Amino acid sequence: MTTDLAGGWSHFDYEITAAARAVFKEALEGFTGVAYTPSAFATQVVAGTNYCFLCTGTVVVPGSPQFPALLYIFKPLSGKAHISEITRIKP
Repeated sequence: MTTDLAGGWSHFDYEITAAARAVFKEALEGFTGVAYTPSAFATQVVAGTNYCFLCTGTVVVPGSPQFPALLYIFKPLSGKAHISEITRIKP
């Protein structure tokens, strides 16, 4: 999964790899209030790796509707992955 543009984003991959799933899990460790389920991801190599996950979000209360969101995670070369931005996708 690469792009010809240096620093550019890859195309979305609809098969979440084990490595991407591990980054997602690490970044959301201890995150509460909304559950996110990834369905695709793209990457951007910088001084580390930016991940953009296309997710379905659900507020953790009974009967809450689901909503689409982009969840951005940065995984530095050394250190823990962390959420850098969450963008709710609106119609």
